[in-house]
Amino acid sequence: MTTVRVVVGAALFDGGRLLAARRSAPPELAGRWELPGGKLEPGESAEEALVRELREELGVEAEPLERVAGEWPLRPPYVLHVWTARLLAGEARPLQDHDELRWLAPDELDEVDWLDQDRPAVALAAGLLRRTAP
Repeated sequence: MTTVRVVVGAALFDGGRLLAARRSAPPELAGRWELPGGKLEPGESAEEALVRELREELGVEAEPLERVAGEWPLRPPYVLHVWTARLLAGEARPLQDHDELRWLAPDELDEVDWLDQDRPAVALAAGLLRRTAP
């Protein structure tokens, strides 16, 4: 029996906007957009992984807030869990796995080609974003 492994994604908010990250690899995902994040390391909580991944991939410090309801299948044995997070410090820049970042207002979320597994999480996060936008 295969153990399900979790990948965390961050619905990272700042000033009423959501961060989208364009994949640079692997080739089948390159050019499409996702919520930044990555795999949990052994012994790490989802919140700890989220903080670490955002530091490594984007060079920012963030605070995880709450888990977005649901889980979305990725390549087996992985599933995606998404957390809302607030930017605390730093200016996001693509350091790993991405070649472009965009901060999107709630009415701009459909302007990028989201990865299929990220679409439902983005829709749910958009509802949260609209409630918290200034």
